[in-house]
Amino acid sequence: MKMKTLKLFVLILISLYAGNLSAQQQKYVMVIHGGAGTILKRNMTPEKEAAYIAVLTQALQAGYAKIKAGKNSLDAVEATIHVLENDPHFNAGKGAVFTHDGRNELDAAIMDGKTLMAGSVAGVTTIKNPISAARAVMEKSEHVMMVGTGAEQFAKEVGLEIVDPKYFWTKDRWEGLQKAIKEDSVKAVLDHGSKKSELFGTKNHDYKFGTVGCVALDKAGNLAAGTSTGGMTNKKYGRVGDAPIIGAGTYCNNETAGISCTGWGEFYIRNVVAKTISDLMEYKNLSVAEASKIALDKVREMGGDGGLIALDAKGNMTMPFNTEGMYRGAVTADGKIEVSIYK
Repeated sequence: MKMKTLKLFVLILISLYAGNLSAQQQKYVMVIHGGAGTILKRNMTPEKEAAYIAVLTQALQAGYAKIKAGKNSLDAVEATIHVLENDPHFNAGKGAVFTHDGRNELDAAIMDGKTLMAGSVAGVTTIKNPISAARAVMEKSEHVMMVGTGAEQFAKEVGLEIVDPKYFWTKDRWEGLQKAIKEDSVKAVLDHGSKKSELFGTKNHDYKFGTVGCVALDKAGNLAAGTSTGGMTNKKYGRVGDAPIIGAGTYCNNETAGISCTGWGEFYIRNVVAKTISDLMEYKNLSVAEASKIALDKVREMGGDGGLIALDAKGNMTMPFNTEGMYRGAVTADGKIEVSIYK
């Protein structure tokens, strides 16, 4: 009798262990972000929080529907980012921030983990969905990056939707620009100069954030990663951040992981963050979580901040950030959606 009880106890322990192991090894097929920064619950109205959660969920549903239907990871990434580009809550597409000159200049990139093909656009002002333009550059040209009016001409020629620049105007972003200009003017008067910290705005801390990104893993085991952004509020001189730069803000390789970054772009460029994560996985055999932490810690050590999402070909994902919050979400292979905002 005692032996039977002991066997039953052992079987229960094994069952519990297997259940925990299964939970730990949950396979994810998509991760997304909508920007990182000083995102505090006490500063968020219930209505605004609900709106963010709703659109993040909608974006994950759009991408997951593609994967479930057997479409490739590029289709899933593009569909997901379309939702985020079309929603004014995020700094991409319709919700893009304004430059110092009162323009919306958009950047985007996409990369195929199977072929290492990539495409990006920067400084565009009339393309409704820049992520689609980035994909067109990858698939319909011999180039990797196109900028400005040339990218817009190409997008028009391949049949993408072109809009009047007024389409991107939103009240909140316009007011954000006026505030940034005013604060920069005050700092210039008080400090009598333009040190490095003033150029990027330590006081205007969150004028850099809101970029959107997605990494997807399809049924064939292929990864794709994409990023889209309106850049930095009050940016000048044609500034371009990390998002459209392959290896800095966006990178994807089936052998390692797909990565999309958000944050202070200058630091992500200087640290080649996305490619560094891939290299740490390839050459040091680190996990996607370990490699991402090391790369992001380096950004922080140098004075930058932000976050990133990463997903490997086995379905392991990570979403680290070193700010107060990051709009983020993921969906598992069986369709379970997870959405988070705060730490």
